[in-house]
Amino acid sequence: MPKRSRLGQLAGLVAAGLVVCAPAAQAVEIQASAPVIAQAAAVNEVPSQAPPGPVLDPAETDKANSQETKNKVIAGIAAAILLGLVILGRRSRAKKKKS
Repeated sequence: MPKRSRLGQLAGLVAAGLVVCAPAAQAVEIQASAPVIAQAAAVNEVPSQAPPGPVLDPAETDKANSQETKNKVIAGIAAAILLGLVILGRRSRAKKKKS
């Protein structure tokens, strides 16, 4: 039994040490990060004019749209062919099953 009480005392001391040291550690972090933030704000001045966004070329946009449309048409034709094969296969199975 004495080992458990010593272990409990040790756990209590460790917990108390963490409680006492945690605010001090946070204060050191806050003091250390404050100059970095102020320094970063001084280095990055606010620009007078925002940089322009991406420029879209209408010719490239039309080309991309036509390519996308072409791909969709090809996928639709392939889907229709596969659907036709499935329907024909089911019909032939049904005919074989009847006879």
